[in-house]
Amino acid sequence: MDADSVASVVEIQQLACRYSLAVDSRDLDLLASLFIPDVMIGRAARGREELKRWYGDSLRTVGATIHMVANHTVELNGDRATGVVYCREEVEHPATGEWRIGMLQYWDDYRRIDGRWLFERRRVRRWYSTDALARPQRNLGVTREGPGAKESALPDAFPTWASFSASEPDPR
Repeated sequence: MDADSVASVVEIQQLACRYSLAVDSRDLDLLASLFIPDVMIGRAARGREELKRWYGDSLRTVGATIHMVANHTVELNGDRATGVVYCREEVEHPATGEWRIGMLQYWDDYRRIDGRWLFERRRVRRWYSTDALARPQRNLGVTREGPGAKESALPDAFPTWASFSASEPDPR
């Protein structure tokens, strides 16, 4: 891997860390700056100001949040890249103060603009979300691609999962 590739991977991995910090600190300006200027929000909205509005509305429905990112893979292709980021999240219910925990992945598309790596798109795939005192159960979380669109939860969202499961007895 050449020096530009190494620097790109590090910058993209730091992008995911800055995203978590921006969400947890409710820094909507920082959050929006991490995305390409003409980012799509849902099917009709576009741009960083719309993104700030969408995140502001979404984050007002929860209390404090904690996002811990890890296991970040990056595949480079010139000024574009894709990646998968694992995340453990903790979310406070604003009225009761009770906490939920969950495990998810972000499936990302990145683009380098003017020498800076940015998110082009983030898709959330979830293993679970449960009360902090409960035991996690598979496929109870909601997984979405954009506001309102449902997708497969993990591990079913992995393209290789179905063929692996079909070839081996399910150990569960």
